[in-house]
Amino acid sequence: MRFHPTSRWWSGILALFMAMALGSFPAQAEAKAKNRPAKVVKAKAKAKAKKAAQARPARVAVKKQKGRVVAKAKARGKGKAKVQVAAVRRPAPLQLVDGKPVLRASVAYVVDQDSGEVLLGINDDDVRPIASLTKLMTGMVIADARLPLDERIAIADEDVDRLKNSSSRLRVGTTLTRGQALHLTLMSSENRAAHALARTYPGGKSAFVSAMNVKARQLGMDQTHYVDASGLSSHNQSSARDLALLADAAYEHPMLRKYSTSPGYRLAAGKGTLQYVNSNRLVREGEWPIGLQKTGFISEAGQCLLVQTRLKGRNVIMVLLDSASKISRIRDAELLRRWLREHPELAGTAKAGDQS
Repeated sequence: MRFHPTSRWWSGILALFMAMALGSFPAQAEAKAKNRPAKVVKAKAKAKAKKAAQARPARVAVKKQKGRVVAKAKARGKGKAKVQVAAVRRPAPLQLVDGKPVLRASVAYVVDQDSGEVLLGINDDDVRPIASLTKLMTGMVIADARLPLDERIAIADEDVDRLKNSSSRLRVGTTLTRGQALHLTLMSSENRAAHALARTYPGGKSAFVSAMNVKARQLGMDQTHYVDASGLSSHNQSSARDLALLADAAYEHPMLRKYSTSPGYRLAAGKGTLQYVNSNRLVREGEWPIGLQKTGFISEAGQCLLVQTRLKGRNVIMVLLDSASKISRIRDAELLRRWLREHPELAGTAKAGDQS
């Protein structure tokens, strides 16, 4: 039998000799390719693996820092889960100008809820769009009306936002109780839920908006005007001082306190379940003793935040309007908290309304 150089048998023999020449193990092959002994390559690989193993616990420890990292899994689709881990947030440096903290928000107002003493005021009389801080008044009107909270209402096509085209997971036709709609309105700033509350109010949306403005006058909110229940319209306007009056009144309703500070809620919708979380990261992280809160954003209003909390033995209300981002509005609140803790002697010394 003749052996031709191109036969498969001959090719196999050549491949075998080449493998033997280069070394049969990956480390040996790599070592020969780099002109290094196989033992050196193996030693470096082991050292690299050991270093990675030692670093892993440190990374895990960082992720477990209390109040700094929040891991949350959201079940979506057919049992699949997505885990989102927040980055470690470093505290912003506290900078003072004329005794007041430097903030990113254009408007800031802090008041002692019990004594009425103004602890800080920056542009607090300015009348501006207030975005979803509007929904606190929506909650007030529902609470005052004493409508049955277990009555089921349906999301209608009228509830779809065609002004800002904001998204919603409440599909048209979804039914939920009035109480559930109020819960999602205050906790997650659900626009369709807020609109449905106004639409199903006795007399409809116009009667609801009228009740909102009447309530504002009753509370002494003379710089406030509402045109809808969600805050999507930039014509919903108020001042930080007025919003503090609203927060103080809303705090008297246990239901509004409970719903606005709920960390999360599961809503049965059709054959599935919708998982909602609080729009305020301070509530989700749980470091602050928050009794009432609301967030808000539209482009005309910027990032807004209202918080009732307890600090150094007294109840305070903070209002921030027109901050630069979701991160900056939280950092602004944290800076105010640090300022009140570290410099209590400065609180109340600056006249309300001073420019930052």
